[in-house]
Parts: sequence; structure tokens; C-alpha cells
Amino acid sequence: MGLTAGHEGGALPGPTVPAQGWQAPSAVERGLYEARTRGDWPAYYDLVARADLYMMQSRADIDANPGNSRFHPYWNPQTQSMCLAVYTGGMLPPPAADPVYNCYDLGWFARVWNPNDPPYLVVNPGSPCEGVLPAGPEGRALWQRHSAPVERPGLAQDAIHTLVVGGPRTGPVAFGLAAGAHIAVRNGRYWNSMAYHGCGYLDEKRTLERWWGVTTRQDWLDTVEQLLRADMVSGVWEFVLQLRRSMALDFAGPVEVDHWRQAAGNVVRRRAEAAAEPRLTADGVTQGSTVTPAEIEGQVTGVQRLIGRIARYEARFRADGLLPEGGFVRSVEAWDYGRASGMARWGLAARLCSLQEAEAAVVRAGRLVQVNYRSWEDFSAAYVLGRCLHFDEEEFGEWYESVLGVHRVLTTDPGSPWRTLPWT
Repeated sequence: MGLTAGHEGGALPGPTVPAQGWQAPSAVERGLYEARTRGDWPAYYDLVARADLYMMQSRADIDANPGNSRFHPYWNPQTQSMCLAVYTGGMLPPPAADPVYNCYDLGWFARVWNPNDPPYLVVNPGSPCEGVLPAGPEGRALWQRHSAPVERPGLAQDAIHTLVVGGPRTGPVAFGLAAGAHIAVRNGRYWNSMAYHGCGYLDEKRTLERWWGVTTRQDWLDTVEQLLRADMVSGVWEFVLQLRRSMALDFAGPVEVDHWRQAAGNVVRRRAEAAAEPRLTADGVTQGSTVTPAEIEGQVTGVQRLIGRIARYEARFRADGLLPEGGFVRSVEAWDYGRASGMARWGLAARLCSLQEAEAAVVRAGRLVQVNYRSWEDFSAAYVLGRCLHFDEEEFGEWYESVLGVHRVLTTDPGSPWRTLPWT
């Protein structure tokens, strides 16, 4: 006979759930199963209190009343009562148009539960790691006791989390997901969850709007395409990096910063001169654009300042092991490709696309990474430089330290996809 979580000192009779041949989707469900099997309900409660708990919701209700979280109880024949079901991340079904799943934690349920709500909260119903948690006054006090020490429920940030079941670990989809692993590891998400729910439907929608201005399916489609074309990366960044790359090929060796600056200034001036020349087109003679000498020199100064900034970042990268001795970044398009992989999953969680569309975008991102970079380390250094140029302002603060820490995890953890997925 299975177990229903009662007081910490024992257990009440409950449903029998066969576990033969069952494999836990992730470490979370494995921990719950092992605690349940031992009858160690204090440990089970601790694990539930630390977990993200996803609750099914009506999409229409949430869209109409985003501030309300309505319970949708179900009849449980084992308890002979209505129960409320919640799921840990590895037990969620693939995202569908409706219903959706929002993310909560045990402490939240303890605070909002009222006497008219169901007498039980059921974790992962019908599975071998199921737990039936009494929701009476004593039960909710137990929820609160185990939740109180938990500062941040959910998977640990800056760590590798892998779905053993339900997520690809080999092949093109896995490779494309690994291209977005900087973001997944930093945020404490399963790196290989293609059927992605993220922080839950509502939070994913809000995050897309706040950070990206994406609120519609068309917004998502446009943003994914921009990222996959690397159109969001600054053209000036790419100009100076491609110039140095060409010079390194021409001279078969490293390019001194002063030489790089001088060459960039010359190119900017020549382009301005060429743009000022009249051009013969199908419509006749078109007058060139006029840029004053002062404007041109301002552009030269800006480009040369950027080169100095990149050189200083790369020196720090070499000191911190992001780049090998003598290494340099050839292109920061990686910054867009990594975010394209993330955007594919975020759009799915916010129901702006189908699973097939998200997967296709992920595969394209992975292919672009593979074509344009030589290794995960090469890709990562380029991604980090793009992120720092966008956010860090040469402070080498949180924006840099956080992504450096993620790089080190991804390149050293034996469970990292960057250690297990072949580059070719």
C-alpha cells in the first residue's frame, strides 16, 4: 500500500502506485520518490517546500484576471474527496494552448488556503512520487514550518539541471538547447526542457513584455527572426571585430591594438568619402550623403574607443580563462544565437508559438552556432563579450561575474551539455 503524507511521525493509508520500470524525470522527482519510499515525510515536505509547484489554470481565466489564481480541484477516489493537484517541473505535460500552468510554492499555498478549499493538496498525482498533503489547520502549519527556511524555492541558480526523461540529451535539438544554456543555468532551469513551462505561463508572459516588448505571436516571430539573423547585435561591434579578423588573416598573426584602431579609422573615413560621391542608378544620378568632417572624426573616435574597450575585455577574459593566451573574439553574433534559443522556449511557455515552431527555432540556433564557432569555449567567449558590451559598461561587476561563473560551470561540470555533446 502506498503512503499519504500525514503528521511527520507517520503516514496515513493511501493509493498504491506501481513504480516498476519508472524513471524519475529529474533529481527533484527522484528525491521525492526516495523519501516517499522510506516513509520519510519530513524529508518529503522539505523537498516539496523547495520545489516549484505548477498548478493547472484556465488560460481564459488567467488572461481575463491575471491577478487571480483560481483553484480547479478534481475528485480523488483514494481520499474520497476533492483535491488540488500540483506538479513539479519534471512531471508537467507539454505546453498546450489550454490549460496553462502557473508556478507557485508551498508557502504560497499555506498563505492563501481557506476552509472552503479541498482537504488535500496532491503533489504529482498518480505517479510513484505522489504525495497527498492534508490541508487542514495542522497540515497547513506543517507546510509553513517547512517553507519558512526556504529563501528561494525552485532549482538552484548557476547549476546544471537536466531532464533525464522528457528532454533531449543528444542530437540537433539538444545542441540548440545547449546554445541557450548560459540563460538556463543562470536562471536555474532545465537546460534540455524543450516542452518548456519556465516560470509558468503568467510570469513568462510578463517577462517577455518587460524585457523584450513581446506581447503577440507576431512580436515573437519577428524577434526570433531578428535574433537568428543576428540583427540585434550592434553593427559597429561586428564591424570592428570583422576588420580585426581580416587583418589577422592578412598578416597571419595577432593584430596590435594601435594598428587595429588606425585601420578602423581609415575604413570609416574611406566609407564616408565613398558615400559622399554621386552615384549612377536606374533613376539617374543620385547625390551622395553629406557628412561633415567633424561628424566623421566623431565616428572614428567612437569606433576607436570601442576597440579599446573590447581589447580590455579580452585581456580580462584571458586572465580569467574565458579565452586562451593570444585568443580573441571573432564575432559576437553568439549573443543573439544564444538568446534565440532562449526566445524559442519563452515563446512556447507564453503560448505564442507551437512546440514544433519552438523546436525549429532551437535547431536553427544550434546550427548557426556550429557553423560560426569552433567550440563551446569559442562560442561562450563571444556570447560573454556581447553580453558585457550590452550591459556591463566595463564595470566587471554582476553582469560579468555572473556570466563568468556560468561559463565555468558549463565548461567544467561533468553533467554539462558542453561536456557531453560533441561539437561536430
